[in-house]
Amino acid sequence: MELQGQWWKGQLAGDIYHALRCKELMLPVYKGQSPQLSLRRYFADLIAIVSNRFRLCPAARHLAVYLLDLFMDRYDISVHQLHMVALSCLLLASKFEDREDRVPKLETLNSLGCMSSMNLELTKQGLLHMELLLLETFHWNLYLPTAAHFIEYYLSIAVSETDLHDGWPMVCLEKSVLYMTKYADYFLEVSLQDHAFLRFAPSLVAAACVASSRVILRLSPTWPPRLQHLTGYTWEQLLPGVERLLM
Repeated sequence: MELQGQWWKGQLAGDIYHALRCKELMLPVYKGQSPQLSLRRYFADLIAIVSNRFRLCPAARHLAVYLLDLFMDRYDISVHQLHMVALSCLLLASKFEDREDRVPKLETLNSLGCMSSMNLELTKQGLLHMELLLLETFHWNLYLPTAAHFIEYYLSIAVSETDLHDGWPMVCLEKSVLYMTKYADYFLEVSLQDHAFLRFAPSLVAAACVASSRVILRLSPTWPPRLQHLTGYTWEQLLPGVERLLM
């Protein structure tokens, strides 16, 4: 999305966040009507595996899965074709969200063990055709915020020295921040596996990931005023998402 560097630490963080919140209001409606919906988790896992192999950023991974969700929601696609669609979504997302040198190359993709096990070989022409079809489907607009675009902004104030741990003053802020980041990343990936989270706004999903992490870390108050002010969400609004993450 061409958000350079750690934007949440810059002077324009508030403006960028506001722009993302406005943009998420215009996201396409997801209906969950794909005939292959039962295979959705398998292909989300495939995208995650390949994404990790190439060390792509979370924003690229989440955008890829979101593109796949929207495309599957609109078309009846064969399982064999879905493999190419999923990888094409990842390629588009990586080109849009990540550094150029991290974008997966065709030869490297075909050399992956998962490719041979699927009896699938990608061709340059096939990928270009699929990427073009995807771009036309989304009207050449890949500026689609996901929970991964909001999480770092929320994490910037997710833990404070004023927080209590098990009712006691914070002993080590740095350690708490480290664990908060790890748990938030974990819950972010959990949300990626379940298409039910698509009924929530991406910013709410990100906030629910932070709130769930605070629950696990036994930090109080669970949802302090500073986080409510920054995110714009109350605890009551987050509760359905938090409960699903903690299931």
